[in-house]
Amino acid sequence: MGTLRPLIDKLQVERTLTHDEFVRMFTERNPEDSEYMRALAQETAVANYGHDIYLRGLIEFTNYCRNDCLYCGIRRSNDKAERYRLTTEEILECCDIGYGFGLRTFVLQGGEDMTYKDDDFCELIRQIKKQHPDCAVTLSVGERSRETYEKYYEAGADRYLLRHETSSPEHYAMLHPAELTIENRKRCLRDLKDIGFQIGAGFMVGSPYQTYDYLAEDFEYLRELDPHMIGIGPFIHHKDTPFRDMPDGSYEETLYCLAILRLMFPRVLLPATTALGTINPLGREEGIRHGANVIMPSLSPKDVRQKYLLYDGKICTGEEAAECHACLEGRIARIGYRAVSSRGDHADWVRK
Repeated sequence: MGTLRPLIDKLQVERTLTHDEFVRMFTERNPEDSEYMRALAQETAVANYGHDIYLRGLIEFTNYCRNDCLYCGIRRSNDKAERYRLTTEEILECCDIGYGFGLRTFVLQGGEDMTYKDDDFCELIRQIKKQHPDCAVTLSVGERSRETYEKYYEAGADRYLLRHETSSPEHYAMLHPAELTIENRKRCLRDLKDIGFQIGAGFMVGSPYQTYDYLAEDFEYLRELDPHMIGIGPFIHHKDTPFRDMPDGSYEETLYCLAILRLMFPRVLLPATTALGTINPLGREEGIRHGANVIMPSLSPKDVRQKYLLYDGKICTGEEAAECHACLEGRIARIGYRAVSSRGDHADWVRK
């Protein structure tokens, strides 16, 4: 029996570990225990969601950003980025196309582009819901005031993704400019959950200067926050950022973290992210085998996909794109799962 099996069994039963035990999960990691936990994570996901994989249509509608995060390819100081903004009409067309593919969740993701005013953005949300009332709208547009979040919710937005990236103030300061703080990021997540959104948080695996203590803090913070969705992926460098020469995060360690999260949160919505598919061609399939149950193919227009580059090498065409929906469904089917046309809400969420 592997040395970590008692801790893995404890994690499955108690849904958490002590800080030192989380650290041990990494310092004593070994193939036998990793496979044991993977199998438990997959079994847990199937017990809660069956073999259904929820597809979300990702619309990356702007790559302008007011922030200057050190790891991000669309940071404001990157003058090599080719900037774009989609119009309301273009975004609605993306939703129409996705609806035709059977997608019932649209994820509007962008940099913190303040050109989109609250009233205009709320009207966009209302138009999407009017055209597709059976669909969910997910937003991923960064830090805003509580008042703005309330406006988005009242307009009909259902979910909000805001990765915390790292819960440690010390580590957060190593990855972000001084004007950004983990305290405000956490405030945003509290506000969003209190308002009634299905919320998503998450972190990078293998980000610069990350330690196992920092990772343990991330798991502890997520246990406290108890989000509906958790998005994690490996850090992948971008050539036009200060972290251009930093090593990328580990594929195997990312999968390991997915399995930990599935045991901690049996009913959480857990994506096999684009970053995971970028770092390994079979990354998303392996993510599913480690407990993931969401995939987000791109609905962005072809001419802008190569411009929304948070990191180098991002998969932007082929089976990542929603127009190759049949290819993606086939890949999911080959590992014994099925892509479903469903909103895919968190099992315990009810809109206020």
